[in-house]
Amino acid sequence: MSSETEIEIQKVTAHIGARVSGVDINKPLDDEQVAAVREALNVHKALVFDDVHLDDEGQEAFARHFGDLTTAHPTVPAVDGAPNVLPVDSERGRANHWHTDVTFVLNPPQASTLRSITVPPYGGETLIASSAAAYRDLPEPLRALADTLWAEHTNDYDYAVPDEEIDDEQAAQRAQFTSIKFRTVHPVVRVHPLTGERGLFIGGFAQRIVGLSTGESRKILDILQAYVTRPENILRHRWSPNQLVLFDNRITQHYAIDNYDSQPRRLNRVTVAGDIPTGIEGKESYSIEGDASHYTSVAE
Repeated sequence: MSSETEIEIQKVTAHIGARVSGVDINKPLDDEQVAAVREALNVHKALVFDDVHLDDEGQEAFARHFGDLTTAHPTVPAVDGAPNVLPVDSERGRANHWHTDVTFVLNPPQASTLRSITVPPYGGETLIASSAAAYRDLPEPLRALADTLWAEHTNDYDYAVPDEEIDDEQAAQRAQFTSIKFRTVHPVVRVHPLTGERGLFIGGFAQRIVGLSTGESRKILDILQAYVTRPENILRHRWSPNQLVLFDNRITQHYAIDNYDSQPRRLNRVTVAGDIPTGIEGKESYSIEGDASHYTSVAE
């Protein structure tokens, strides 16, 4: 890296996360800076930028350095006037479950950016886990099994609360979320297209292992997921004003902690279109139900 870039990377934990300084993402980045940020993302999986003064358009411009943008979400409305921006707003529900963004479509986003808009005075952290570290942690017999498995991901299920506990507003949000039903089969072990690293590609939308019953699938997915959510593999990010976090959606999971009472919390999300996941034998994911072409192009 040349001295002109002067990008500084400070690790936050051993396995995931780094704070980036020496690059002003409030301005357009040159090719060398983009390459340096991409390399840092490949290594650290999640990057924290402080002193960020971006509006929605600026956040989009930053994310666009890494590829075409998706629209906000396949089924959930965008910010008014900003079709690529999804409001992650406590008033619209709280996604307190482990997931990788939008894995129920054929080519989920390659990367996500989150920008702090309203930060509660306490709580509201985002957990981001390295699924590469999780894969490395697997005992050899479990790793050999995971290498052979494929899982069906879908948005058509209750990932938050049982029916009897939801009110009319929550029911409407759930109906919106499942207004287009998606079912896609992905490898349980995904090969990262840039680094060749293997990571567990599961999370909350993975509902069933191909060839197994729902009950059998749940047991195996729970065993594998326990490696993803080991404390050693997690960055616990406490939000401050004027921050942006960029994370690699191909090899992480995340969880928004609902620990801030009724305080408002708002982040804006912009995601970068991804490629079709590939397993260790080079076979690609395939779609069973749902067309996401209105949401995302396919990255080469």
